[in-house]
Amino acid sequence: MVGLAAVLVICSGLLLYMVKIAFENNVVRHKLTLKGMKEKYSIFFISDIHTRTISDKMIQSINEPIQAVIIGGDLADKRTPISKIYQNLKLLRSLGPVYFIWGNNDREVGEERLRKIFQEMDVQIIENDAVLLPNMMNRCWLSAVDDVSSRKADPQKAFEKCQPEDAVIFVSHNPMLFSRIKNFHADVWLAGHLHGGQIRFGPFGIHPLGSFTSVEGKYTLISNGYGTTMIPLRFGAKPECHIIEINFQDTF
Repeated sequence: MVGLAAVLVICSGLLLYMVKIAFENNVVRHKLTLKGMKEKYSIFFISDIHTRTISDKMIQSINEPIQAVIIGGDLADKRTPISKIYQNLKLLRSLGPVYFIWGNNDREVGEERLRKIFQEMDVQIIENDAVLLPNMMNRCWLSAVDDVSSRKADPQKAFEKCQPEDAVIFVSHNPMLFSRIKNFHADVWLAGHLHGGQIRFGPFGIHPLGSFTSVEGKYTLISNGYGTTMIPLRFGAKPECHIIEINFQDTF
């Protein structure tokens, strides 16, 4: 009996700890250097919000100017109340102009319904296209594809406006696409989707842990995401969103 009680206490404690981790607010900062006219440009990147409510306190704690907010897919899913979508978008809009990239779950809300919400909230959808980021001296494109699950992802269209001398930030909700499009030029690659495995024990998880890497001046960020799927539990893969500070310099 004593042994069983001890096991129950340990399991209950672990469960509570996993819930606690799932609702942490971790803002991870990354500094990047790209070639161009000297200027600094800061981006807030968040993905995989799902049913989670974005913390107002977290948003208020961001003191530096944010020039663009990128939602890297799965803003919502079929469980998400419409009121929460509006609430989360309102908070993100308080930081700066918002750009949305489709994830594999967003259309569960209803595509036309979501498009109408984005129009009301002045959120720009980027799907198989690229837009120049505003208020910059350097030409910097935000390029993105529809989610691969839609079977409508078209990297060719996403990159066709981008010139070799331009800076390019490319977003795909699912990072599996990256290995397929190595022939396209991007300076920064952003993705989410995998949740870092969400529940993992050391190196073991159903998906790799989120990561930020730099190879030969090209940067890749795969986020653990902010929310959860199925159950609101995390272990070994903390939730996160990101501030990406891009420093353009004429010399490295």
